[in-house]
Amino acid sequence: MPTPELTYKRILTFWLPLAGTWFMMAVEGPFLAAVIARLPGPTENLAAFGVAFAVAIFIESPVIMLMAASTALVEDHQSYLALRRFAYGLSAALTLAMLVMLLPPVFEFLSGTVLRLDEDIARLTHAGLVLLIPWPAAIAYRRLRQGLLIRRNLTRLVAAGTVIRLATMTLTALIASRIPQLSGVVVATAALSAGVLVEALASRLMSRRIVSQLPRPEEGQTAKTPLTVGQIVTFYTPLALTSLLALAVQPLVTFFLGRSRLPRESLAVLPVIHGLTFIFRSAGLSYQEVGIALLGERREHYERLRNFAVLLGLAASTGLGVIAFSPLSTLWFQELSGLSAELTGVALLPTRLLTILPALSVLLSFQRSLLVHARQTTPITGASAIEIIGVFLILRLAIYRLDMIGAVAAAVAIVLGRMLGNLWLVRPCWKAIRAPRQR
Repeated sequence: MPTPELTYKRILTFWLPLAGTWFMMAVEGPFLAAVIARLPGPTENLAAFGVAFAVAIFIESPVIMLMAASTALVEDHQSYLALRRFAYGLSAALTLAMLVMLLPPVFEFLSGTVLRLDEDIARLTHAGLVLLIPWPAAIAYRRLRQGLLIRRNLTRLVAAGTVIRLATMTLTALIASRIPQLSGVVVATAALSAGVLVEALASRLMSRRIVSQLPRPEEGQTAKTPLTVGQIVTFYTPLALTSLLALAVQPLVTFFLGRSRLPRESLAVLPVIHGLTFIFRSAGLSYQEVGIALLGERREHYERLRNFAVLLGLAASTGLGVIAFSPLSTLWFQELSGLSAELTGVALLPTRLLTILPALSVLLSFQRSLLVHARQTTPITGASAIEIIGVFLILRLAIYRLDMIGAVAAAVAIVLGRMLGNLWLVRPCWKAIRAPRQR
């Protein structure tokens, strides 16, 4: 029976809810940064929020690919239970790691010796991280459940869950910001945690029927070869390492910014710059699951998905460029984000250097989707390792040798590191397109 043609309209219809989901998550950062900027001690609290967010994202990074794993692996009730057990174990380990990191001797070493944070920023960062303890488990659970929705073309429900998350976060931030005793970083991290916890609950409710309808072997029927923990570990370990390495970029950048020229200003503008660029990068981040779900058994839809990715990358980078190279940049940083004129001046050049990043993110997501679909996940880890090594070496050169402002050095390193990662995946993707799918 011939495979139905994949139209651009169907790709767009499938992608839009996922893009909306990532866009709404991308809005969180700028919104919370704007809230912090309007509360007492904006520079210190913005810097602490950037550090706390980077550390929390790094710790929860191994669970991020659970959505891709769920989309690719869950075919019946047994495979769902196997992946769920794996997700629960991973969540428990990461939560324990976060608790250990927050112990006073450990955190003092991290904030003082490693990151060299000012005492006031370190204190605020610790308070924010305490409130982010629920993050790893909540995000793991909702990504596991969202993968089930994506596999069954219910991407609109994924977007609905994010609407609920954003509404909860906004309401929490607005209420908490009215309490004078709460610092800006506490307001922001409390709002983030409230949002992900409610979204996890919503994802459970929306996928409950799917779980109950997953195929089970009938009595007397020979069951399929069960998905084992060993197979999950083999498949997932490169993906987890990929996320770990990719999200290690933020803590690595934070480490170097503390040793750069204009360290406090660079740390303060970093979450605002990240928030703006993330809005446009979200288009690419949402494309990975599109490729996994729609490529087809023999990757017969590769060309259409590739063409869509090219247009998407161009549009995303153009959108960021329109803001970065026009008076809209001042409107964004000063009027909407609440930065001072001085901090806006620090943020402008790094933002312009990062204009190409959304297009590179679309390319990376499409490359990863090809390899995950082919169940050849090891090269993805290699690309992430190359990227972070590149970021590390470029940051060392830019800060210690060229004496760049920290935020500028970070932008240069992030763009060049991503290019190296993209180049690393060209050959494996070329092979994956032509290889038979592994099962």
